[in-house]
Amino acid sequence: MNKKETRYLLGAALLILTLVACGGSDSSSTVDTDTTSASDTDNTQSDTQLGLDPDNFLTDALAQDISTTSCTLSDGTETQCYEIVINGVPSNNEIGPFCPTHIDDDETQGGVWFDGSGELYQLDGEFIVYTKTLYGDDWQLYDETTGEVYVTDTQVACEAAARPDVDPEYQNHCVQCDIEYYNGGVQQTFLIPVTPVALSNPEQVSADIGVALNGVVIAGPAPVSDILAANTIAAFDDCGGHINPVEGYHYHAALGCSDVITSVDGHANLIGYALDGYGIYAMLNSTGEEDYDLDECRGHSDDTRGYHYHAASAAENMFIGCYSGAQGSIEVAQ
Repeated sequence: MNKKETRYLLGAALLILTLVACGGSDSSSTVDTDTTSASDTDNTQSDTQLGLDPDNFLTDALAQDISTTSCTLSDGTETQCYEIVINGVPSNNEIGPFCPTHIDDDETQGGVWFDGSGELYQLDGEFIVYTKTLYGDDWQLYDETTGEVYVTDTQVACEAAARPDVDPEYQNHCVQCDIEYYNGGVQQTFLIPVTPVALSNPEQVSADIGVALNGVVIAGPAPVSDILAANTIAAFDDCGGHINPVEGYHYHAALGCSDVITSVDGHANLIGYALDGYGIYAMLNSTGEEDYDLDECRGHSDDTRGYHYHAASAAENMFIGCYSGAQGSIEVAQ
């Protein structure tokens, strides 16, 4: 491996440890928790199904106060759900940047990219040049004369490149959209069970997995194979999010920006909640270690939190592996 390849093959674990939360300290809160030893933890669901705590959400993340309503879960269970309406933009940090505009741009002028290969790349100008080495000679994301990167910098270009059948005019582009194209954010409503209902068998994750505490959709794996097939990079910002025309800004990776609840017992920080009501926590605890007793859904139980999930690394292009509980629903405001 040459020096240029080494420069860009950033290990996911290293980046997770070095990235800081995007939000300011004023947005953080602390939850008092009891210390849980390794012997108290296993990968079976606790008899006590600890669910969503509405007080954990940042106030500015919500379009209205969280309320309860009757709902029917994915397994047919009729129960009570929290109704959570989000504004569709992170309440604790700015969105972007996504694509660099010139091959001389440094890492502060772009976001990140992950393609499911197990690597996380810093999206600077030199990476744009490196895509030809990484993906093949038919990749040309910049003008060789001027060094300017081909970026979708209008709504028309964004939507032509963001669709499954990318307009040929916008192939070999770094794709980004502006949240202002979509009224500054897409409001969405989540129905999440007040008390989680455990399933006998896990279920496959949906396109949207849950909601972060700062008011952002937690999405499933990004369709990177389709994106790469069109010789495009659908850039993510340093928070692991990007914008599409259907649901606006959403996360495909956990990079620290929604870690607004700090666990005082050293456990990984709370990120948000899945549609089944179980908490989603960061991958690493306060000492930079990952729990290795997780089940296929990336969940386990402890006496303090009951059953809960831990997000995967950004390089794995996923948050959780499956749902352990019956899910509520999500709707985009019309």
